[in-house]
Amino acid sequence: MRESRDTRPKAAVRVVIVDDHRVLAELLTAALSTTDEVAVVESVGTAAGAIDRVGAVQPDVVILDYDLPDADGVSVVSAIKSACPRCRVLMLTSYTDPIVLSEAFDAGCDGFVTKRNGASEILSAVLAVASDETPVSPDMVRTLVRRDVVGVGADLTERELEVLRIASLGHSNKEIADELYLSVNTVRNHMQHVLNKLGAHSKLEATAIAVRAGILRR
Repeated sequence: MRESRDTRPKAAVRVVIVDDHRVLAELLTAALSTTDEVAVVESVGTAAGAIDRVGAVQPDVVILDYDLPDADGVSVVSAIKSACPRCRVLMLTSYTDPIVLSEAFDAGCDGFVTKRNGASEILSAVLAVASDETPVSPDMVRTLVRRDVVGVGADLTERELEVLRIASLGHSNKEIADELYLSVNTVRNHMQHVLNKLGAHSKLEATAIAVRAGILRR
């Protein structure tokens, strides 16, 4: 019996843009709208407006500017997630300071992209964060790998290293689980242990640290 395939088109990732620079927001909306994979459903310019509209439209991804006129973006991540528990937050900023990155992830952001990136990179970040990945702009990685990494990762188990190696190739948790014959929850637990042991906030940061420390070859 031939296996049936679902030929229905995949639903577009629904996005809310939060940025008070209207020209930038309009350009970003236009750029993201060039593909059927993304649908920009709302664009607002304040933190208060973000919480209200995100709660109303329940998007998949919120592109959140770090600098807003009524609050900094980091301070409203928790409120946005309370208004829309299912949505993923992608921080957008002109800063590349690791402190800003740490603040963003500590607040609950799911990805980090800088305004130095072009539209295609931002689109890739939106799709990645919607797929349960944790994208970090490449221009941030150069800063992240400058830290002292002597002795870092020595306590990683063989399984944790294996999970990190596969994750570093861009595979999702589901793909890692399939390859290693594990459950997705088990892979998530292993990855969380990796992040904790390396002091990383994302798979990309963990990869950069592991490569720098010499415990992972690319």
